[in-house]
Amino acid sequence: MFEGVKPVTHMLGLVGDSISASFTPPMHEMAGPANGMSIAYRPIDLAVLDVGPEDLAEILVWARRLGFTGLNITAPCKQSVIPLLDGLSERATALGAVNTVVFRDGQAIGHNTDWCGFAHSFSRNLPGAAYADVVLMGAGGAGSAVAYGMLDLGVEKLTVFEVDPERGAALVERMGKLFGPQKVQLGTDLAAALASADGVINATTYGMTGHQEGSCVPAELLRPAMWVADCVYLPLETPLIASAREVGCRTLTGGGMAVEQAAEAFRVFTGVEPDAERMYEAFDRLVEAKGKA
Repeated sequence: MFEGVKPVTHMLGLVGDSISASFTPPMHEMAGPANGMSIAYRPIDLAVLDVGPEDLAEILVWARRLGFTGLNITAPCKQSVIPLLDGLSERATALGAVNTVVFRDGQAIGHNTDWCGFAHSFSRNLPGAAYADVVLMGAGGAGSAVAYGMLDLGVEKLTVFEVDPERGAALVERMGKLFGPQKVQLGTDLAAALASADGVINATTYGMTGHQEGSCVPAELLRPAMWVADCVYLPLETPLIASAREVGCRTLTGGGMAVEQAAEAFRVFTGVEPDAERMYEAFDRLVEAKGKA
């Protein structure tokens, strides 16, 4: 064998819509050698393949046949994948959303690393920020994870805004059972909610490359005293983050969540704890390279 060449020890994939530009594959591939292994990670882009969430079952079958260790799952498949799995981790069950599937011992088990990804990023990158009263935009897979992560951190009042009333109500009910019904509510008046909130989090796909343009939070509703966070990192400077900086808000881009959830997913896939600092450095290198492209 050629010197320096390592066998592929893990084959991974990312399933989602319009995700070919995702940093998740290269972050995992860069983390592999640093942890004594080789990793091949491939995007499985529904838009490129001209398939949809209804084809998830077939994608899972072929991933297992081809020897994948597991798959990351992103929008719009984080909830629709659940009925196709053999089991869920405790966190994924509580969240009702899966972003990591591991194939092991003949079973496909769903996990969720988004919740701790956002919570860890928030604690690390917005130190000292108040979070008693928080507004959350979106109740899909990412919204569920963010809601869980923030309530787990100690949010006292979480107001959820969601265009799909049934999905919003389901998230509020699920989180209410876990953390207490007094701590989470479905919002009806965004201006009123933001007027007293410590911060707002975008967990929708607004502003994401290949998805809805613009921001789901009108700039005129932002206040300098509040912080603004986005789960989107492609682009890193979303319209929401840009408008928040113009107002003078503290901001949290989706980059930290991308790194922290990837680090936890790496651990789930491989059983090895990666160096989060190195993964942040890898992310920064990817951002720099994209800026030069």
